[in-house]
Amino acid sequence: MLCDVTKVHTGFGLMPRVTHCTEDATWGQVGGSRKVFMARTLTFKGGEAALDRVLERIENQYWKIEISDMKAASMGIVKFQGEWQTRQMDDGNIEVLYTYTVFTKGVLLFPLQWLFTKLLWRTYMKQVINNIKELAYSEAPYLQD
Repeated sequence: MLCDVTKVHTGFGLMPRVTHCTEDATWGQVGGSRKVFMARTLTFKGGEAALDRVLERIENQYWKIEISDMKAASMGIVKFQGEWQTRQMDDGNIEVLYTYTVFTKGVLLFPLQWLFTKLLWRTYMKQVINNIKELAYSEAPYLQD
């Protein structure tokens, strides 16, 4: 969660890549936040895209974050919450469990929201996890500690 987000959220299809973050001095602390900026795509004009907030954090074990205040077309999706749990395994490896919840409004768009979440978002998050794995193996430095 403290790694370079531009190397993690690299875009997928119509979903834009993250270009940078601002106002991130408190990111990583419970209650901390940052503004996320994304590249231009066919469905997004580019620029400020959302606000990330840290809801909970237990060092080396658990993070709960929220992505809200989305500036792009959202099909009635109002926010995402992600939970990142880690556990040290007996063989020295670390098990990571990442889950997310999508919050929506309006029942008319539910079929589109469901398709987006089950097909596009799930596929994109697998790419994100692979990007994180690559960063971990490369021992990339953290931006903050």
